Amino acid sequence: MVAQASVSTLLLRNVPLFAMLQEQQLTVLTGAVTRRSYPRGSMIIGAGDETDSLYVVISGRLKVMMSDDEGREVILSMLGPSEYFGEMGLIDDSTRSASVISLEPCELLVLSKRDFRKCLSENFEMALTVMRGLVKRLREADKKIGSLALMDVYGRVARLLLEMSEIVDGQHVVTRKLAKQDIAKMIGASREMVSRVMKDLQVGGYMDVRGHCIYLRDNIVDID
Repeated sequence: MVAQASVSTLLLRNVPLFAMLQEQQLTVLTGAVTRRSYPRGSMIIGAGDETDSLYVVISGRLKVMMSDDEGREVILSMLGPSEYFGEMGLIDDSTRSASVISLEPCELLVLSKRDFRKCLSENFEMALTVMRGLVKRLREADKKIGSLALMDVYGRVARLLLEMSEIVDGQHVVTRKLAKQDIAKMIGASREMVSRVMKDLQVGGYMDVRGHCIYLRDNIVDID
């Protein structure tokens, strides 16, 4: 890990979590946050660790995961630029509930618990943004529980691809590189099963794979 001291108000203004702060608040915040670089494969936080900071992603991708004593992993989510993590323990003073590991070199902003709580107490809009983020994650957790209980593997893969996609020229496209092993860990299936399902979806005309991008066709929403 390499720490960098330079953080500008422009950088903070481009982070959705801080975008609603006044210029004076941003100026104060530049002295409170630390900018850090991490290589691929770094464990940023570990499940069970004491909670001391909020992290905001400036660049790179990370995975949020849990594992058991036998080393089996479940990926809870993938994080990219402008997303943040570590806020739950700062609110309820609990230890970290999951681990976060960098999938590629990444750059993060780190804000201490004391400064995070100070920002929340002084800015209602920021507190509301954090609340919305917590509600969004709760809804995503509900969806995941529902899909595990009610959908077969085809439906789970289809839903995950739709959730990971973005609209490009009117079409759903998964632009992030997704390893089949990671997909398997996110939907509770084996890598072999995911490979078979992905092949069947291509043959069945539900999606096209070009390079590392996956182009989803409209009929994929009918899979359940």
